[in-house]
Amino acid sequence: MSTVAPLPAEGDVVGPRTFALTRADLVAYANASGDQNPIHQDEAVALAVGLPGVIAHGMLTLGLAARAVTDWFPGAEVVEFGSKFTNPVVVPAEGAAEVEFTAVVKKVETDDDGTRVSLLLTAMHDGTKVLGMPKALLRLR
Repeated sequence: MSTVAPLPAEGDVVGPRTFALTRADLVAYANASGDQNPIHQDEAVALAVGLPGVIAHGMLTLGLAARAVTDWFPGAEVVEFGSKFTNPVVVPAEGAAEVEFTAVVKKVETDDDGTRVSLLLTAMHDGTKVLGMPKALLRLR
């Protein structure tokens, strides 16, 4: 895991942070979130609706992005966080799908409330970006 200094500079590259997702992870997430859509667990259903296979929940992928950010900036307050879902993370029946996150520090501003850090994230799976315009705004104190 990669970490950055408490006060990053604009243009700094942060990461990478890689997570491996298995089908068991998808079942656990479905049970915890209540999202039991069969495209996340049943290969036949996923293929029948035109997907390349069982896919990870978009919110699970976004949650992993948030975890990467909090790993890189422990103790930071997450002020804003968001993304679009652009491509699926296909999780094989055996083994795991890897999702790699990196970030670029877009802006750093310091005032009486602390330092605000704006990040532009990248989320990659099998050479494809899986999140569209993922970004985070943090407050470091």
